[in-house]
This record gives sequence, structure tokens and C-alpha cells, in this order.
Amino acid sequence: MNAAIDLAVDVNSAPRPTIAAKVLLQFARTLAFIFFSLVALAEISLVISLVRKERRLVVRAKWLHLWCRFACQVLGIHRAIRGRLPRTGLLVCNHLSYIDIVVLSSFAPCVFVAKCDVSAWPLFGWLARAAGTIFIDRQRRLAAGDAVENMQRAIRNGALIVIFPEGTSSDGATVLPFKSALLESALQLGCLVTAAAIDYSLPYGGSVADEVCYWRDMTLVPHLLNFFAKPRIEAQLATSPFQPRGDRKQVARELRDQIAGLRS
Repeated sequence: MNAAIDLAVDVNSAPRPTIAAKVLLQFARTLAFIFFSLVALAEISLVISLVRKERRLVVRAKWLHLWCRFACQVLGIHRAIRGRLPRTGLLVCNHLSYIDIVVLSSFAPCVFVAKCDVSAWPLFGWLARAAGTIFIDRQRRLAAGDAVENMQRAIRNGALIVIFPEGTSSDGATVLPFKSALLESALQLGCLVTAAAIDYSLPYGGSVADEVCYWRDMTLVPHLLNFFAKPRIEAQLATSPFQPRGDRKQVARELRDQIAGLRS
């Protein structure tokens, strides 16, 4: 406890980085992020062909886990967790930014469910596909059903599946109402369900809603470059077990309430 207090004092009393220092930091992180991402993509492309088909998703999740731990170090993301992440089952979390994926996967190997638009993002889309992300095409009527089948198959193979049932990211002021369709996989399988709440802070000042959260009509590359210039970002994750009761609508409401409670 005292160590944590001393660390907070040191950070808050340290001089704020100059504009020149931020520009240099931004440039160095951009180069490092792109270079090591490309190296990681080349690595998984070579390794995955040597792995049995039924084991590939787990291998991809472990690969993403190692990449995200390294990415947190490069990007100055300091992580703290209250609770624990399971090895398998369903993890349900609020959604603030694409950075959520980096932070969550840095704690444990996991497979994410995301809208298909993400697959077209520069670099992040490549990483998402290489990591075995389950994509949902919201223009298709049966998209949720297909995603549930893929999630069930992954959970049976020992993966931890992460979903963001708000359906979009937000500024973090509140937890948005949950969409219930993807919770069907947990109800049908009777698998372990864990609630998770993620949040961020900027010790050197700045607005988390504008500079960490990715929402409204923000554009990826400018947002990412601004994020790279932040000397330090603190990410907090809180988790707790959840016991599903009732139909998926009731489960969605109770999960949202529990995650809102974890944030407060």
C-alpha cells in the first residue's frame, strides 16, 4: 500500500514532458509499434501452419497475449487488476476503446468477438485476424447465430471468449445497455461467466474521454498517434464471477448492473 502511495506521489510530482519530448516519444513508439507488429504477424504466419487445426485458436490467443504484454510496455500502459481472469468461459466487459483489447489480452490469453469493420482497420485488422477474432457482420440477419456457434466451439476447445455487449465503445461516463444476443452461447453451454469493468486514467493530465476512449466520429490514425504521445496511461481492470439466471434479457440487465457496480 505504501509503495503504491509513494509511486503516485512520484508520478504526480514529476515535471510534465515538454512538447519536444512528446513528439520524440510519439515517433519512437510509432516506429516500434509498427515494426514489432509486423514481426509478430510474420511469426504467427509461420507457426500456425505447424499446429493442428483444433489447437490453432488457443495458439493464436497465446500469441496475442505475448504481443499485448509487450505492447503495454512499449506504449507506457501500466496495468492493475482486482480479481482474476478465468482460463476459459465467457468474459463480459464494458467497452471504451480499441486499447481495451490490448489491456485485456495482456492479462490472459483470450479470443475477442468484434464487428467485421475492425478487420479492415490498418494494422489492427491484420492483428485481429491473426489472433483468431470472431467477426460479426451486422448487416446479415443470421450473423449473431453464426457468432454464437463459433463462440461455443471455441469455449469447448478451452478458449476464453471476450465480448463487449454494449455493441459500441463510449466515453465511459456510464455503462450502456447490453445487447443480449451473444450471451446465448453462455446460457446454452452453461459455461463459466465473468463480469469485468475496465477504466483508464492519465497521471500527467488530459481527458480520458477524448484521448483514450475511442467513440463518436473519431478517426483511428490521429487518435492512435495522440495516444502514442502520452507518457503514461494507467489501466484498471476489476472482475467478479457472475451467475446467469433467467433468460438472456434478464442476464444482460444483471450483467450490466454488476459491471457498473465494479466500476464504481
